[in-house]
Amino acid sequence: MRIPDFSKHRLLVAGDVILDRYWSGKTSRISPEAPVPVVNIRSAEQRAGGAANVALGLAALGTPVTLLSRIGQDEAAATLREVLRAGGVQCELESDRSLTTITKLRVISIHQQMIRLDFEDPPTPAAAVRLDAFQAQLSGVDAVILSDYGKGALQNVQDLIQAARAAGKPVLVDPKQVDLGVYRHASVITPNRAEFERAVGVCRNEEELIAKGRELLEAMGWEALVITRSEEGMTLLERHRPPVHVPAQAHEVYDVTGAGDTVIAVLAAARAAGESWASAVAMANLAAGIAVGKLGTATVSLQELCDAAEAPHRAVSRQGIVNEAQLLQQVQEARRRGERVVMTNGCFDILHPGHVSYLAEARQLGDRLVVAVNDDASVRRLKGPSRPIVPAEDRMAVLAGLRSVDWVVPFSEDTPERLIDAVGPDVLVKGGDYQVEQIAGHRGVLARGGEVRILPFVEGRSTSGIVQRIQESSR
Repeated sequence: MRIPDFSKHRLLVAGDVILDRYWSGKTSRISPEAPVPVVNIRSAEQRAGGAANVALGLAALGTPVTLLSRIGQDEAAATLREVLRAGGVQCELESDRSLTTITKLRVISIHQQMIRLDFEDPPTPAAAVRLDAFQAQLSGVDAVILSDYGKGALQNVQDLIQAARAAGKPVLVDPKQVDLGVYRHASVITPNRAEFERAVGVCRNEEELIAKGRELLEAMGWEALVITRSEEGMTLLERHRPPVHVPAQAHEVYDVTGAGDTVIAVLAAARAAGESWASAVAMANLAAGIAVGKLGTATVSLQELCDAAEAPHRAVSRQGIVNEAQLLQQVQEARRRGERVVMTNGCFDILHPGHVSYLAEARQLGDRLVVAVNDDASVRRLKGPSRPIVPAEDRMAVLAGLRSVDWVVPFSEDTPERLIDAVGPDVLVKGGDYQVEQIAGHRGVLARGGEVRILPFVEGRSTSGIVQRIQESSR
């Protein structure tokens, strides 16, 4: 999956902003006053939630973002502004003395939420984002996100949608209201399954979910509908296109808090960057898989998203036949993980138990084993015109199937010295009766502080012996 450049397009986020506080500590006893655990608070953390978390998520992707909302004139408001500024968000937060900045306090012990305390007043007209303030921001942005947490900031959501569409801006909505009709004519909305079924009724199977989704899509005039389905992944419905189902990424789930914020942020950033709905949904699904692996309200960085997008390719090439460029990339990543790289080389024409034993012993000297294999032309130069018996493609395939071998790479020179210098292994291994100074590549390895090891072959096991016995048998 190719991750686009998110930095070239500015987005506007409007909606309910929340300050998330996390108090963490250890629990070792039950209170004598009531049957509740006692948490000895050791640390406190402030994070942005709601629409503020969406804005931080965009900033973490490198996307310029403006956040529009209304907050109180209190300590929580000041703290929220500080968190957002530190995250690179341009804040257009209007203060109102009559409002209380919404705050959620979570008490955490051993990665478990013990209790949540909410500080908020019922929604009032003063909490709504002003239409004129919203319109003033539209000219400088490429797309709009409306993050509705049902706290009052989007009481006039249809007016905001109409204003954005009149300005030619796509509008992406993360909905909370039961009546999805209030989001009519948005570009896309992203309800979770519970929110979707609350609007259309229970869907007993996949076919019913798609049918009801299509009816809603046509009735509301949306370009697309994205239903997030937790461990079942995400379903994309577009007009006149077949449905697209993206399976959930296999991650250990620590906390789903804020996962919807991540989805809408990545979806909007990808669309602004010119990606199709299907491609944008795939990226959002990938990011959601990262977000649920974090505790509490969290964002996904551009680097994390890029790493996750490359992971399937790395998984395929992590063990097997690679070219030199692929090998150098894999070795670099192994070093970043602190792994020790071992390298050896040879013809390996007719693999036998001596080879298997030797390679297993070499692998024990580090975390990764690279096997460089002479191509057919270099084997002929080394062994004579009758060799190799087994072509290079087959020799490498057999080697790649061994448990001890991580990467198999071919080389065409008479010696692998240049390749060894390029890889720069921590340990260079050669089998047989050699002196260190006779081993190709030894100078570079030793100069970098590496080791050169000589391992004995298993006596009586050799390719030449096998060839000789075959020739005698045929005679």
